[in-house]
Amino acid sequence: MDLLRFATAGSVDDGKSTLIGRLLLDSKAIFEDQLESVETTSKSRGYDYTDLALLTDGLRSEREQGITIDVAYRYFATPKRKFIIADTPGHVQYTRNMVTGASTADLGLVLVDARAGLTEQSRRHAVLLSLLRVPHLVLAVNKMDLVDYSEKVYQDIYDEFTAFSTKLSIPDLEVIPISALQGDNVVNRSENMPWYEGPSLIHHLENVHVASDRDLIDARLPVQYVIRPKSDEHHDYRGYAGQLAGGVLKPGDDVMVLPSGLTSKVAAIDVFDREVDEAFPPMSITVRLEDDLDVSRGDMICRPRNAPVAAQNIDAMVCWMTTSPLKPRQKLAIKHTTRNARTLVKDIQYRLDINSLHRDQDAQELGLNEVGRVQLRTTVPLLCDTYEENRTTGAFILIDEATGNTVGAGTILEAS
Repeated sequence: MDLLRFATAGSVDDGKSTLIGRLLLDSKAIFEDQLESVETTSKSRGYDYTDLALLTDGLRSEREQGITIDVAYRYFATPKRKFIIADTPGHVQYTRNMVTGASTADLGLVLVDARAGLTEQSRRHAVLLSLLRVPHLVLAVNKMDLVDYSEKVYQDIYDEFTAFSTKLSIPDLEVIPISALQGDNVVNRSENMPWYEGPSLIHHLENVHVASDRDLIDARLPVQYVIRPKSDEHHDYRGYAGQLAGGVLKPGDDVMVLPSGLTSKVAAIDVFDREVDEAFPPMSITVRLEDDLDVSRGDMICRPRNAPVAAQNIDAMVCWMTTSPLKPRQKLAIKHTTRNARTLVKDIQYRLDINSLHRDQDAQELGLNEVGRVQLRTTVPLLCDTYEENRTTGAFILIDEATGNTVGAGTILEAS
């Protein structure tokens, strides 16, 4: 069955967790005891409704404050498709968690409170989803029940957001008016909004086409682990395991291993319990080669005539995720696919204003949650593509060597 990963985004109290709770409830993806627990907690707090946000806000501090702090992953399925939801926080100080949840998403779901309209955080999340090249975007105008299901309120938000989105790279946009609390247009079409003629949210999620979003041309297998069983039965087995980041691999295909440049053919492709005739993204596989080559973690298996760039000079958009600012001449660790290196920040070219999309070329640093274009120089070549070509081999994270904390996430624009 097809799989769709989607991430929720938007400002505080726009109803992201409630919407996911509604999706889980109406698609019958929760157990009766879970629902009873949520109903009991809601009553004990004096609510006259079931607080569906309690189905996803699992941390004690989240339940106490009524906010989302960490990324909560939830899984459910309908007869048409399986779903992995990343419920991301709306607070500004947790923007880095939103970036984490959206980085692997096929679709971004931005919620807007119909009473408040577009906020700075709504725009920030839309910009980040665009920078992360999330190919499909849904703007859900939530809490329509609190504005009497007004078509004018919906149309005003629709017009404002579509005008804003023309400045961004959003290939597919759908705007849906909903009420997560009441269930309007979430799973079933709403009788309260006869003026809306589009799909319900779950109908759109079930039918949005994502298979063509993945790169099936450029074969990329970052080697994560070399498998050499110790048993006598498999003592000759040598396999190279990893998650296929691009292209299609089949037994008999000519391949090259970087950075050595040695070539061979694919002898077989294994998954957990069997051999397969072909592999495609994002399958986790083990490749066996016809020749015994020196291959280790951090190497890349690709096509001989279609290889990634081996680059040490990287131009990238970076989202900075810690209170201590990013400055030129700073030294950091960098993790790209399965390869680790060290890097020097050569220059900050500009800081991006996420509201106006203005480029501040006089910026000397990037602060917490700020996004900017940065030039890096790595100690060893990274085997990379641009992020536009491949969202896996075109992305990296930056790590503070002293603490081991992830302090930045980047997307590669140019590499040489």
